[in-house]
Amino acid sequence: MEPRISIITLGVTSLEQSYDFYTRLGFPTSNKPKDGIIFFKTGGVCLGLYALEELAADISPEFSAKREGFSGMTLAHNTRTKEEVDAVLKLAEDAGGRIEKTAHDTFWGGYSGYFSDPDGYLWEVAYGDCWDFNEDGSLIIE
Repeated sequence: MEPRISIITLGVTSLEQSYDFYTRLGFPTSNKPKDGIIFFKTGGVCLGLYALEELAADISPEFSAKREGFSGMTLAHNTRTKEEVDAVLKLAEDAGGRIEKTAHDTFWGGYSGYFSDPDGYLWEVAYGDCWDFNEDGSLIIE
């Protein structure tokens, strides 16, 4: 298997609300909520939105669509500047997200904060002065 992630799909309670949220954050897409699934183009990985109930049923008829508490997973948006962290967090809040942790200097020498989207999916927004990026905006990991 090639070591790559092609699509990250989030099960959402309202395609319309999540579509509005992510388009307000600037995620480009050619899909509309009526299509049943929405794909956003990002640097390196595609972000998909799909109705939570339908996603659970697609996995297994016995799979529960309930989401409770911390899932043990976060998504990340890495920035090129420290100031961009604060700007992205503000943009997320203005788009209807919730700030879960305000940006601060971290123990690893960076600067980061967290927001959640309308379905409670957690996003870390982080800057590290040691990071480099590919032309498409994806993070270079050595």
